[in-house]
Amino acid sequence: MNDNLYSDVLGNGLVRRDSLLRRIHIDMPLLLMLVLILGFGLLVLYSATNGSFNEVKRQATYIGLGIIIMIIVAQVEVRLLTMLAPIAYIGGVGLLVAVMLFGDSTNGAQRWLDLPGLPRFQPSELMKTIVPLCLASFLGSRALPPSFMNVVKSIFILSVPASLILMQPDLGTAILIGVSGLFVILLSGLRRRYIVSVFLIGLAALPLLWLFVLKEYQKKRVLTLLNPQSDPLGAGWNIIQSQTAIGSGGVYGKGWLNGVQSRLDFLPEGQTDFIFAVLSEEFGLFGVLMILALYLCLIGRGLYIAAMAPNMTQRLLAGSLTLTFFVYLFVNMGMVSGILPVVGVPLPLISLGGTSIMTLLISFGILMSIHTRTNIYAQS
Repeated sequence: MNDNLYSDVLGNGLVRRDSLLRRIHIDMPLLLMLVLILGFGLLVLYSATNGSFNEVKRQATYIGLGIIIMIIVAQVEVRLLTMLAPIAYIGGVGLLVAVMLFGDSTNGAQRWLDLPGLPRFQPSELMKTIVPLCLASFLGSRALPPSFMNVVKSIFILSVPASLILMQPDLGTAILIGVSGLFVILLSGLRRRYIVSVFLIGLAALPLLWLFVLKEYQKKRVLTLLNPQSDPLGAGWNIIQSQTAIGSGGVYGKGWLNGVQSRLDFLPEGQTDFIFAVLSEEFGLFGVLMILALYLCLIGRGLYIAAMAPNMTQRLLAGSLTLTFFVYLFVNMGMVSGILPVVGVPLPLISLGGTSIMTLLISFGILMSIHTRTNIYAQS
């Protein structure tokens, strides 16, 4: 057999030559599901932007760049990524501080950096990958379940970027980053008494969060969730129009480019946070179930990769990235359908947004790197 070909060592002693895709560290099921979701997302985005080819072209450019970066990341061993995690964390926090000092503002939020020679980007999106990577590196190299001091250190690591992002203000991204870090801590085998203690502390802190942290418009969003009709032309407008779009889609939808709420501009932010409502109106229950099936297959594949990972650091990282993606999806669909407050979380891989797309694809590149190096290789 050719010495340049890698082989899987099977349990029965047989040797199988490895596929080209595995040798270049591409997980085909993961790639196929990503391409299907991204391609479908471009169709929905074209409709949500009222046929703006420029927006779709820009999104497609980010997708192409993101896939290239994903493949590059997949070539890098996770061991090297975890070694670089502290440097990435410090750099990410530095970018968040830079946003506070001289970031661009849009709609009252200061979240973007516009550096010379670089496209405008949102540094908080990068922390969705950097925080779990840093925490997995930190906890995975220590005795588990983690000691009390290691739990405290981990909470500090995730609270610094989450607090900076909350000040932008960007409640949705701060929640997602906090959740991504908490998943790493929980998956590390956190003792039950610590979980109960954190839960009780969180409950006790809710009044303080309401009084001193949440902005007035964020409080109004929470109150509007309970009764959108209390302010139908103000804070309740988004939820009412979104629910109308979802309900009017029926079983098979009104057809691509035939959505009323989005085409007549009744639906706000239809290309970003509320694009799921556009999808529901035009493709109906059938289209929603189809995209949900793809999402669930993607999440299932990620959990399988986490379960098969060769060491604790990689299990924590893969599990956290996958579960955070699930929360990402759940929060957006919950907010658009009116069961969660509007917190500004886009639909993953579909909503307009270049930094978000590339960050998610980097995460999937890490999953590919983990999975394609899980099996034992031998040259023969």
